[in-house]
Amino acid sequence: MPHLQRGDARLYYEDSGSGTPILLTHGFGASTGMWRGQVEAFQNRYRLIPWDMRGHGQTTCPEELSHFSQALTDDDMAALLDHLEIDQAVIAGHSLGGFMSLSFNVAHPDRVKALVLQGCGPGYRRDEPRLAWNERAERRARTLEEGGLPALGGGAEVGESVQGSANGLALAARGILSQVDSRVMDSLKVISVPTLVICGDGDKPYVDGARYMGDRIPGATYVEVPGAGHGVNVEKPDAVNAALEAFLVDL
Repeated sequence: MPHLQRGDARLYYEDSGSGTPILLTHGFGASTGMWRGQVEAFQNRYRLIPWDMRGHGQTTCPEELSHFSQALTDDDMAALLDHLEIDQAVIAGHSLGGFMSLSFNVAHPDRVKALVLQGCGPGYRRDEPRLAWNERAERRARTLEEGGLPALGGGAEVGESVQGSANGLALAARGILSQVDSRVMDSLKVISVPTLVICGDGDKPYVDGARYMGDRIPGATYVEVPGAGHGVNVEKPDAVNAALEAFLVDL
């Protein structure tokens, strides 16, 4: 299976199909497997590139906090596109991967052809809710350190994924999942590429944030999937694939 060596990190990715490239970034506690239904549905028309963030799946790196951050994740995504000789791609992500897709758009707007944001929010502008989020991320990290991978839990997308290290996930919670500033939320109103926002109507932690992004991002298409929770593309693949089909055809 293909990997990209980037310093001390060995990034796992998959690459199938041809046509407009779509970089697929999973959520916290998930991995490339969560995108299987989309890869199978679209690889005959598009180039699908799911990959594993640091601490997740088959990506490996030293288990030290200095190797985990949102800035490093942005750079990993850019390095992967460089490695595959892709100048510009549709940047798509779920949950944490959706937030990182927005972060990547802030850091590397010239590499983004369009955005697909699934089951995610834009972070926080105020310190108080950001602190509350980070406290939850720290509790998640401690739970993984104490209970190992059986303590991961999560939605349908996690069930479709494989993990190697509970300690790696704990470091990802502290270094990538934790919020650091308001740059992503502040960027919404100036996003200039076509954007699709998808969320399950039962995804209570994220549906308000998804609706907010649908309202704030200029020209965004918002799709709310009835009867779906957080792992919307796994729970309701036909609905998500139909939304992707309608969005991608116009790019």
